[in-house]
Amino acid sequence: MEKVLVTGASGQLGSELVAALREKYGVMQVISSDIKETNDDPNFLMLDILNKTRLREIVVEHKVTQVYHLAAILSASGEWDPKKTWNVNLNGLLSILNLGRDGLINKIFFPSTIAVHGPHTPKQDTPQFTDFTPSTVYGISKVTGELWCNYYHQRYGVDVRSIRYPGIISWKTKPHGGTTDYAVEIFYDAIEKGTYECFLKEDTMLPMMYIDDAINGTIQLMDADKEKLSLRTSYNLAAVSFTPKQISDLIKQKMDNFSISYKPDFRQAIADSWSQTIDDNYARKDWNWNPKYDLEDIVETMLKNLNIKLNG
Repeated sequence: MEKVLVTGASGQLGSELVAALREKYGVMQVISSDIKETNDDPNFLMLDILNKTRLREIVVEHKVTQVYHLAAILSASGEWDPKKTWNVNLNGLLSILNLGRDGLINKIFFPSTIAVHGPHTPKQDTPQFTDFTPSTVYGISKVTGELWCNYYHQRYGVDVRSIRYPGIISWKTKPHGGTTDYAVEIFYDAIEKGTYECFLKEDTMLPMMYIDDAINGTIQLMDADKEKLSLRTSYNLAAVSFTPKQISDLIKQKMDNFSISYKPDFRQAIADSWSQTIDDNYARKDWNWNPKYDLEDIVETMLKNLNIKLNG
């Protein structure tokens, strides 16, 4: 029976991935872990991903077979302390890859991101194989992580799998420290304040994805026959691309009193270096990836569920 460990489980992706994995394997078969303690999780272990000894103890003691390694410092937050970001994002991954090399873990998931793209990456239909010269330490750490994953697979046979996520949109957990966070913040402020000040320009197009698609894609990749996987760096993954103006216009159709203003900050330069649309044909071919949510679906789902969450 599978025993799963999720690091960074308290984040936007982690909290919902844990729930999906527990539905698949059972609550006590999925351990959530994070550096911050939580009181409402029946199978939680506090873990600093840089504590290699404690990480190995957990894996051995609980007979962990799969690790979803989500613990990381994100793009915007990472620029405040580049050395810490590099340390957390790379050395945490290497500790887990070494456990796979030593035969203690059967399968590893590593999340990459569109932050691996840079100013010389093609903006439209960004191909799977292209120029990677990211402008943030977060992106640099993810490119390097992809290469380490590929190396450990080729050199040691570690079964490690990865996705380059676009921005992820969810109503259950508010994100912190990312450049695509506006696409979630806008819904909270629309309901709570009736207005939103966006930190990106109105025409800044970025790839995005609803959380259910991100979770389903992740589990589909981890369930895929390893013989069918042609990539061990990271798969491009796409769903929908839009600008702040496009999403705000749809919100205005649902909320007549909503208004938006724009005050770009340092995150604008980060967004400008990223892709606008993604070519994910490898994921579609290798493991039948196919998203379900378009922009209208996302807006309707977010407003409906956040109205219930915030207003009862």
